[in-house]
Parts: sequence; structure tokens; C-alpha cells
Amino acid sequence: MFSFTFAPSYLFLAGLGGPTLAGGSVALAFANITAYSFFSGLTMGVDSICSQAIGATNYKLFRATIRRGIILLLVTTLPVFLLWINTERILKLLKQDEELASIAHTFLLYSVPDLLAQSFLHPLRAYFRTQSKTLPLSVCTGIASVLHFPVTFLLVSYLGFEIKGIALSGALSNFNLVIFLFIYIAFFEEKLSKDEKVSEESYEQSVREWKKLLGLAVPSCVAVCPEWWCYEIMIVLCGLLINPKVSVSSMGILIQITSLVYIFPHSLGSAVSTRVGNELGSNQPQRARRATFVGLGLSISLGLMALIFTFSVRKVWATFFTDDEEVINLTMIVMPVVGLCELGNCPQTTGCGVLRGSARPMTGANINIAAFYVIGLPVGMVLTFWFGFGFMGLWLGMLVAQISCMIGMMVAMCRINWPLEAERARELTATERARGPKATDGIRSCSNVVDMEVGRLVSGGIVKSKRSKHEEAGSKPPEPPKDYIHVRARRGQPADSHRLAERVRREKISEMLTLLQDLVPGSSESSFT
Repeated sequence: MFSFTFAPSYLFLAGLGGPTLAGGSVALAFANITAYSFFSGLTMGVDSICSQAIGATNYKLFRATIRRGIILLLVTTLPVFLLWINTERILKLLKQDEELASIAHTFLLYSVPDLLAQSFLHPLRAYFRTQSKTLPLSVCTGIASVLHFPVTFLLVSYLGFEIKGIALSGALSNFNLVIFLFIYIAFFEEKLSKDEKVSEESYEQSVREWKKLLGLAVPSCVAVCPEWWCYEIMIVLCGLLINPKVSVSSMGILIQITSLVYIFPHSLGSAVSTRVGNELGSNQPQRARRATFVGLGLSISLGLMALIFTFSVRKVWATFFTDDEEVINLTMIVMPVVGLCELGNCPQTTGCGVLRGSARPMTGANINIAAFYVIGLPVGMVLTFWFGFGFMGLWLGMLVAQISCMIGMMVAMCRINWPLEAERARELTATERARGPKATDGIRSCSNVVDMEVGRLVSGGIVKSKRSKHEEAGSKPPEPPKDYIHVRARRGQPADSHRLAERVRREKISEMLTLLQDLVPGSSESSFT
């Protein structure tokens, strides 16, 4: 729903004419590369900590991480602002069309307020998402979406602000959404715990928690940005083709359908990330593993649906945005390749969610960089400029990148050590295990106790028997080792003591299993044998 909010903006942008559509597409590409991709990536570090903190019921850490996330994004807006006020100069240095560069510069100048809104919006969405509170987030987003269309119409058509109005309407809609979410938190949300006061932290503790956040946020950013940037770099490369206005316009329209289709795998990836993080935080590694493979199966189904949908609308999609025949024909030709890209994109997006939930963003970063920049982008550029595939070559390179990334994510998910990840989650959230010892720990303790008791009882019986013989002979018996019975069994010496050991072992195992059944609800003797 959040993605649907800004669909009217692109429709108004297309209605302003070909150059405006192309310039707006360049502006959105520049904004995604320099700002929104960073915001999204940094927030994923917040997601990793918050989801595991919720699973471990560490609500103080959860709220403190949300506050740190807001501060982190506000600080990030400063260098982004410096880039945006120099957009036209930067685009001209990149050999972009002067008219398109000027339009993009205007759009971004009036989008600066949106940076402040995004700094609050991303952590707030993480706040609701990691608690699985999707209903209030959906309701608030729906209200903001309903208000977005009349606001855009007022600014663009009625007041005549044109592209300036489109930029301002997006910022206003995001501010509306932030306000609605804060109102819900202040007046309607149930408190997480009785102690809602902001706890004071020492300087050392604050530094440690900031390092922990940055240690996840920066790699998460590196994991997210390469894919975002690859799409936007494709728009910039379109400006170097023979007919840049047609190519850029077509690329902008195609990115709209990828954004539409991406809603579903992105939502699934977020849900899987939250579930995996919650389960690891509550020391349930097998449930996290199960959620991973269920999400993977759903993502493959979503990929097939995306392929079918993209192929079905290939002839009509571009007509929703423009009546330029060149743009429509070029878009129609490339749409099947876009569908194949989404077939690979859905599983790899879910894989990113799994790695994010298990707080291993660096693994995803390495896979994305290798897939998109070592493999995909070079292949696309070679096909486009050396082999003459033109616009189609860029999307073929993207297809290669998505397939490579999907394979890498599959391998990474299959190699996850889930018990180890649960232990890492305990260390990350700085809490003791919420659900007590695992059944396997109890069995291991049972075995140790049984061995000790068997050795003590049986050895005692053997010592008594030998002592009586030595007393009759008038000599002092030697001291047997503690594991005497086990030594005799290993040497293959049959004796009554061996049968005694087995009987005592069975009795002790039965007693300990009965005790474990009382300690571990829902367990049965058959589950431990």
C-alpha cells in the first residue's frame, strides 16, 4: 500500500509531457541512488536488532534502537542535501541531456523536505513491522494514500506547480503518514511493558550499543544499495543511447512495473525477516529454519505469478503512462525479460530477509555486490555497447545478475547453522535464554548424571565384593578406578557387574526422563529415546 501511494504522482508526471517524464525518471533515479537506498539499507540494521529484541522480550533495547535509527537517518540527510543542491552540475558531468538535468534538479530541490519525513518514517515502519503490527501500519498508510491524490491534484493541476507540485505532494504525504503513526503510538497502542521510562545509559554502554547498530546497519546498507543502484545506473546508461528520451522514458515505465511486482516479495521478505529474528531471539532455531523454507516456497510461487502477470500486460502497460508509440513499442519488447528478472528476484529477496533476520547482513552484501557489479552490470554494458543489443542488453544483464544473486542466496541459506544463530541472537540482545534449557541439554545432563551414578554404585558394589575376598585372605584390597566397570566392559570381560551396570543405567534413565517430562511441557518419553 505504501508503494501504491505514489502511483498517482507518476501518472501526473507522465501527463506533463515526454521531457518531464524523462527528467522526473532521472530525478527519481538520482534520489534512489543518493538517499532512499541508504535510508532503506540503514533501517534494515534496525530491523535486525529490533526483531531479535522483541523475541527476547528486551523492550528497552527495542525502543532505544528505534530512537538511534531516527538519529542515524537524520544525520544521513545532511550529506544527501549537499548532493541534491548540486544535482544539475553532477548530471551534466555524467553527460546527461541538459534539459533532463535541469528538470531533475528542480524536482529534487522541492523534494528536500521529504528527507526529514523519511528519516522518521523508515524507523517507524520498522517499529510496527518487527512487532508484527501490520494492521495499524496499513490503516495509517491507507489514509495517507487517500489524501495523496487530492493533494497532488491541488498542487499540480489547480495551483499549476507542475513538477514542483509532484515533489511537494510526495513529501506532504510522507509527513501525513508520520503524524498518523505517532498519533497511534501516543493514544491507541498497548504498552509493551509496565516500565516505559527512557532508561539512562552510561557513555560506555551508549558507545557499545551504537557500535552494535552501525555494525549491522552499514553492512545492511551495502547489501541493499547495489541492487537499487543497478536499476538507477541503468537509467543513467539509457541517457547514453541513440535516443535517450525514449530509452529513459521506457526505463522509467518498466521500473514502475518492477516496483509494483516487488511489493509482494518485499513484504514476504520483511515478514520472514521478522519471524526469523523473533524466533532466534526467543531461542527457537528450528522454528526459524522452518519459517525460512516456508518463505522460500512462497517466494517461488510469487516469482511465477510475477512472470505471468508481466507477460500478460506487456502490450498495455506503457499506455497507462504515455501515448508515444516509440516508448510503447520499446516497453512491450522488453517486458518478458523484466518478468524473468522478477522470477529470480522473488527468491533472492526472501533470502535477503532471512539473512537480515539472522543478523548476517555482510553475507548478503557480498552476494549482491558480486552478482550485480562483478557479473550483471558488466555483462549488460558489454551486450549494450559492444554487441549492439541496445536497451535490451541492459535488461539481459539485469537478468544475469538476478539469477546469480538467487543462486548465491540459496547457497547461503542452506549453510546457516541455526543453533549457532540462536546463540548469536542471545549475545546481540544481551539477554539470557527466554525459554530455559533445551531438551537436548537436559538429555545430555541426564546422560552425565547416569554415568556418574552408575560408576559410583557399581564401583561401590565391586569394591565391596573385592574387599570381602581380600579380608578373607588377610590382605588390603587395591583402590579401583572410578570407571572400573566401563574398563571391564570395553575389555570384553563378562561379569555380573556388567549386568548390574546396565540395570542401574536403565533405572536412572527412566528416572531422569520422568523428571524431564515434568520440566519440559509437551515432551514425551518417545521423543527422547
